Amino acid sequence: MGFLIKLAGKKIEEIEYFLNIVVDNIIEGKVIAFPTNSVYGLGGDPLNLDVVEKIYEIKFRDRSKGLILLVADVEEASKIAEFNILGRKLADHFWPGQLTLILKKKEPNIIPPEVTAFQNTIGIRVPENEIVLHILKKLKLKGCFGGIIGTSANYSGETASISGSEVAKKFLTPIDLIIDGGKSQSKVPTTIVDCSSEKLKLLRIGLIKEEDIESILEIKEN
Repeated sequence: MGFLIKLAGKKIEEIEYFLNIVVDNIIEGKVIAFPTNSVYGLGGDPLNLDVVEKIYEIKFRDRSKGLILLVADVEEASKIAEFNILGRKLADHFWPGQLTLILKKKEPNIIPPEVTAFQNTIGIRVPENEIVLHILKKLKLKGCFGGIIGTSANYSGETASISGSEVAKKFLTPIDLIIDGGKSQSKVPTTIVDCSSEKLKLLRIGLIKEEDIESILEIKEN
């Protein structure tokens, strides 16, 4: 097990010091585990190929499957992805939140192709969890890319972790830094929608249901 920081039940202003440590660790190329309101994530600097490789190895993840990114806001997402009308409508309504969008990658791109498994699309989300969102914003304020890899903290094909202590017990390969923010609220993975073309595709259902998405798009069109 790596270094475990217990932050559950604490206000953001009480944990600024620890969040700064996390940000420094990300910049230094460390792999971290962190809470989201869905399930726990595993991540690090997506611009660092050593970090990308380590995350694939830790998860025993097939390299033909890309890694999702968590970003601070739509502005950061727009640096690496192209929003069509559908994608922008959904982002404006559901972000920060439990909706992952699959979008076309911008070319050229600062994100190494290994992150997206050499595909021309990229999965992105702005998380609503206060801890991880503050970390992303701090990265942006430091002049770094305000985003991290945000894959689920589990071995590929296994159930995702819902607490920091579960992450610490699950992985044989040590995670450099584990942020324990308590148990996840929803305990289910995010909804994933492919907006890379004009025909929307629902790839995974989480807390946000198909009817929720359809209703927003209908409202925006009327």
